[in-house]
Amino acid sequence: MDVPQEPRWLDAEESRTWLALASTLIRLPSALDEQLRRDAGISHFEYQVLAKLSQVPDRTLRMSVLAIQTEGSLPRLSQVVARLEQRGWVRRTPDPADGRYTLAILTDQGRTKVAEAAPGHVEEVRRLVFDPLTKAQSRQLREIGRRIMHAIDPDERSPDN
Repeated sequence: MDVPQEPRWLDAEESRTWLALASTLIRLPSALDEQLRRDAGISHFEYQVLAKLSQVPDRTLRMSVLAIQTEGSLPRLSQVVARLEQRGWVRRTPDPADGRYTLAILTDQGRTKVAEAAPGHVEEVRRLVFDPLTKAQSRQLREIGRRIMHAIDPDERSPDN
């Protein structure tokens, strides 16, 4: 009979590190969301959707691909895109290559919106994430993030691969 193994408890330093990371994971998205809502009237997720579409050829992606690239579920993305559609920033259409898929297309109004929101967002990212770090710490943070993401999903390619 298998004897249950004792959990690998965190030591004091690991516990402090984990608590610092967990707090960052909770508070950073809220801070970014707050800035975008205040300055641009959109959520951080809405900004991510607009930004991703602005960065691809023809400003068009399949909804399923956009969900992956924004780290969101397809149902959540569909709700957000419906709101963006009502504002005239995104439109949806069946994919002419395969009607089973839906394309999300950034409109000219949407491109203007993301261009207006980007400077404030980038400044907030810089203030909250990069200004407190040295260049070496920034590189370490990138490598730490890549390693954690690899542990979460070994098959996932990192954004800069």
